[in-house]
Amino acid sequence: MDPRPLDHETRLSSDDHIALRLWLRLLTCANLIETTIRRRLLQEFALTLPRFDLLAQLERADDGLKMSELSRRLMVTSGNITGIADQLERDGWITRESVSGDRRATRLRLTPGGRRRFSAVAAVHETWIIELMGALDRTEQRELQRLLGKLKQNSPAGAAAQPVRPPRPATRAALRAAQR
Repeated sequence: MDPRPLDHETRLSSDDHIALRLWLRLLTCANLIETTIRRRLLQEFALTLPRFDLLAQLERADDGLKMSELSRRLMVTSGNITGIADQLERDGWITRESVSGDRRATRLRLTPGGRRRFSAVAAVHETWIIELMGALDRTEQRELQRLLGKLKQNSPAGAAAQPVRPPRPATRAALRAAQR
């Protein structure tokens, strides 16, 4: 049995297009780093990554944020934000307040204690990221950041928000042939 971990790249061969191999390498690296961060946040601080992400957004907003804004920024449903906020409020990280002039809106803010606690967590989180990127020296990190910035800049803007279009006829024919 092969002891190597299974990941997105395991099904590829050298005959596959470099763009496909690159995409799956990026996805694999992102997933490996995210898995490590998730595990460490839970073990060290009893925080899930979604809780950390919500707290990070609030830490950057002195006046707090409406739940709808958090939903947009984190690209999750308002129901997800509500569930996470319930837990964080119960644990003393955040408070909720009404938004004047909008009865339906609720603003979330870090409590003073939540701000202190998050600052400590964020400092440790930063050391983890530095460690996980340590396979690359600073010059390589800057070059990778530049290249990924170029890729990001040239990607279709808002692709996630665009409706999914059905495959073109030639693509549908290829899919049918592959299913036979």
